[in-house]
Amino acid sequence: MSDREAAVRRLIADVWNGANEATAYELISPDCPGLGASGPVGVLAWHHERRASFPDLRYKVVDLIVSADRAAVHWRAAGTQTGQFGPVPPTGTLVSYSGATFLRFDPEGLISDIWSVNELFQLLQQLGVEMLPPA
Repeated sequence: MSDREAAVRRLIADVWNGANEATAYELISPDCPGLGASGPVGVLAWHHERRASFPDLRYKVVDLIVSADRAAVHWRAAGTQTGQFGPVPPTGTLVSYSGATFLRFDPEGLISDIWSVNELFQLLQQLGVEMLPPA
């Protein structure tokens, strides 16, 4: 396993799944964009917000590809909504959805960019949100 693959797997286990958030300070560059701030603080802020809605949310790696200074992860996530999620009040519903995350590493091997896409529409449908087109 390469150093970059190990870093991505640690990010998911420790930061995304909340096992050891201090790992963010070891793996993430201070310049990495995040929620309201750069670096580990901004990346952790996004995960804190998501875990406030889904405290038991856990990610599983489906596929991971690492090449030079980039990585791509196909993942699945599942968790129970016990907190507010945007405008959606707590439902107690277990949701499962998937997505892909793309990461870039700086020359020192720190994660300098994280960009994700996911099945948010599917997640909202599972929470009972009705999506109607404009009239």
